[in-house]
Amino acid sequence: MAEQLKDLADDRALLGRTSTAERVSDILRSRIAEGYFPPGTRLSEDSIGGALGVSRNTLREAFRLLTHERLLVHELNRGVFVRVLTVEDVEDIYRTRRLVECAVVRGLGEPPYGLDGLAGAVEEGRRAAREGDWKGVGTANIHFHRELVALAGSERTAELMRSVFAELRLAFHVVDEPQQLHEPYIARNVAILQALQGGDREQAERLLAGYLDDSLERVVEVYRRRVGEDG
Repeated sequence: MAEQLKDLADDRALLGRTSTAERVSDILRSRIAEGYFPPGTRLSEDSIGGALGVSRNTLREAFRLLTHERLLVHELNRGVFVRVLTVEDVEDIYRTRRLVECAVVRGLGEPPYGLDGLAGAVEEGRRAAREGDWKGVGTANIHFHRELVALAGSERTAELMRSVFAELRLAFHVVDEPQQLHEPYIARNVAILQALQGGDREQAERLLAGYLDDSLERVVEVYRRRVGEDG
């Protein structure tokens, strides 16, 4: 926990002059997604508030926002914890992803599309793989899907999926087999990108739907085993 708090102290500059709950929640959301606070971790108000230099009321409001996003859970007389997802949660996350991401691709207008963000995420994943940074590959993979959602040009959709992707990272941290989890999807991201570069929305949607179905099966299989072991 000491190392995590040191990194949070480094994040204090990101708050600027006004330490709003929204800014605090943004920092904590990113740190949770990056695995600094793994699922099941108790978050200390005193330690985190001190590291960020924010009031207890501001921190509690940030906790409330993240609880609403299903990233944290408040347990009576115990405190606030990073949420541990159930298998049903993971299945629902993927159900939401399939509904939204496939609809985004299906609803694209006529090509060409603005694909620089997707291409950048693909290259980020390839670079991380070359360096053996498999958690970095996972981060790049999330970036790829965020950029795909951004093609819709909808701030509300992007905000919705930001929370969904943050929840997904909770599952990834429990699975903790980053190479086996993420390596197969580097090439599949490339295939989706190439389909969109060629203006073939239908092919891109087919590839994406198959990708999400396979990913769900892989994640749930390992997640069920890991949660069972921990139980």
